[in-house]
Amino acid sequence: MANCYQNNVYHQSEGERYGTYDEGGGGGHDGYGYQAEYPPQEEDAASDVTEGHDEEDQMYEGEYQGIPHPDEVKATQRAERSENEVKSRAGGTLSELQELSEQYEDIMEDCGHGKFQWTLFMVLGLALMADGVECFVVAFVLPSAEKDLCLSNAEKGMLGLIVFLSMMVGAFIWGGLADKVGRRRCLVVALAIDCVFVFLSSFAQSYGFFLFFRLLSGIGIGGTVPIVYSYFSEFLQMDKRGEHLSWLCMFWMIGGIYASFTAWGIIPRYGWGFSMGTEFQFHSWRLFVLVAALPAIASLAGLTFMPESPRFLLENAKHDEAWMILKQVHDTNWRAKGQPEKVFTATHIKAPKTAEDELIEIQSATGTAAQRCFVRSLTLCKLVLKNIASLFSVELRFATLFMGIIWFCMAFSHYGLSVWFPDMIKHLQYEEYESKVKLFHKEKVENFHFNFSLENQVHKEGEYVRDKFIKIELKSVKFEDSLFEDCLFEDIRSTDTVFENCTIRNTVFTNTDLKEKFIDCKMENNTFEQNKHGCHLDTGEENDVLIYLVSFLGSLAVLPGNIVSALFMEKIGRVKIIGGSMLISAGCTFFLFLSFTQSAIIALQCLFCGVSVAAWNGIEVVTVELYPTSKRATAFGVLNALCKVGAVLGSSIFASFGGITKAIPILLSFAALVCGGMVALKLPDTRDKILH
Repeated sequence: MANCYQNNVYHQSEGERYGTYDEGGGGGHDGYGYQAEYPPQEEDAASDVTEGHDEEDQMYEGEYQGIPHPDEVKATQRAERSENEVKSRAGGTLSELQELSEQYEDIMEDCGHGKFQWTLFMVLGLALMADGVECFVVAFVLPSAEKDLCLSNAEKGMLGLIVFLSMMVGAFIWGGLADKVGRRRCLVVALAIDCVFVFLSSFAQSYGFFLFFRLLSGIGIGGTVPIVYSYFSEFLQMDKRGEHLSWLCMFWMIGGIYASFTAWGIIPRYGWGFSMGTEFQFHSWRLFVLVAALPAIASLAGLTFMPESPRFLLENAKHDEAWMILKQVHDTNWRAKGQPEKVFTATHIKAPKTAEDELIEIQSATGTAAQRCFVRSLTLCKLVLKNIASLFSVELRFATLFMGIIWFCMAFSHYGLSVWFPDMIKHLQYEEYESKVKLFHKEKVENFHFNFSLENQVHKEGEYVRDKFIKIELKSVKFEDSLFEDCLFEDIRSTDTVFENCTIRNTVFTNTDLKEKFIDCKMENNTFEQNKHGCHLDTGEENDVLIYLVSFLGSLAVLPGNIVSALFMEKIGRVKIIGGSMLISAGCTFFLFLSFTQSAIIALQCLFCGVSVAAWNGIEVVTVELYPTSKRATAFGVLNALCKVGAVLGSSIFASFGGITKAIPILLSFAALVCGGMVALKLPDTRDKILH
């Protein structure tokens, strides 16, 4: 590799806009020289793997069926591109970036799809998995964290909201930076920020610090989606792009499954924690927060061995680095396939030298280090904002408008229903629980020792004289218009328990949490000793298995839809998959009117998730293909940020109707999906489009 590098000469004159990278002083046409045949080799230089095999004697099995060989198809496509390039060059209509795009596609076809892409697939998949986990973490830890951190309903709502808001900001920031600083560099920094602040949040003992650390963690992980898809797409050839980007989407589903399983296995294990007095406590839910960060840590470790996107480097006139990376991709793939004798045939690579790069270089040569840092940062911000504004240029505004509508409608419906499904199940559970309430009216109990817990009971106009309530739990118990006289309450824990309009006389309360449970009661000569304080004393079910089961089944239901969409992404086309999937999902929502049981709602949730994932896959693939390299991550970041806005609105609106009415959430979801599906059918087909 070193010798090969030394023999390469980089030419760039002041009058040239393009730089050329020349291997071995090879000739060829301007820009990208492609050798029709590999250089001749000596007989004893053949690979051990290919020894004894005569390629001319090997028969392609599809030949009898009239199916062209894949190599012939590629050769034909390449010949057509070359012919079109010659015609466009002769007519003066071939732009510099179009020429670079066609050349880059030829190079990626030479490199093939193999070990390098699959390795990168796993590393980036873990980053996408980390994003999926982040969307579930707060929902899983809230039942425990609300008691540990003493959260009010407003604080719980803010904690859930901050996840989407921070990820929205992260997508916007990192998407823009990735087009100017680099895909790999931005992804490494974003994941590092996420890992650091996830670690700190797990040890935060106050609500303020926990909220702040989750905010910064969300900003970090929010950058993964726009960067991952842009990064991976630039290592894929055209006929592999749709399918393998769809396979990559599966990692988001795996993230949901991973979060569900680990939460189920860790959070209920109350013994998996420790405390240092009353000031520092590390309960099992905090351990789950740490374990949830493992995919991000693994991806961060894997990225240390991955190179920058050569397409990004060529776009920014870094020819030497791009050539070396492309050669690495080529050699890695062909060695793994047992053909190390394959030679990387790129002799020239053209790439523009942009004025933006020159501006940064000029500014960095003056002033102090602090001044240079300020100038670079200011210049970078201006370039990012300029790039964002360019998404609404004449060439891209309709694409941006259509994709914005589709992203928003899909997120509004999907995330709204994701909140509505478990809320409806909980509402049905609550109705069933209330239907079994036991009513005690005008009971009179004297000198009785209550040594058993009371649950789901209502006591009206009762009289309790000289009774003892010792070491019991009161769950969903209401005492109304009752009398307690000369009673003893000792070592009591309660949840959803209240004393309303009661008269309490000469009663002793020792080591209880009942002092704040009295509403409009008449208190006479009572004693409170060793009162328990703190919201963590609530004995409600902290970890209802339902929250894990629903999330797990919803994530698992994505699998068949993901497989089908990946296999047919190239055959059916992105546009038909997006439009068809959204319209079918809209039809599925009407079945929600018929859901009156928990099992029916869970089944419909699985159906909706399984169908809608195909639309998500198509949306992400089309977003990558519609925008040029210089704006790809920026566009993805802006659209993903808009997706989070839709998620926040959908979650808030749908949650407000939980237990009130089905009609409004169902009709809103239906309208959003139909609107998005109809707009999707107006998109251009990008299956045969070379990435620009």
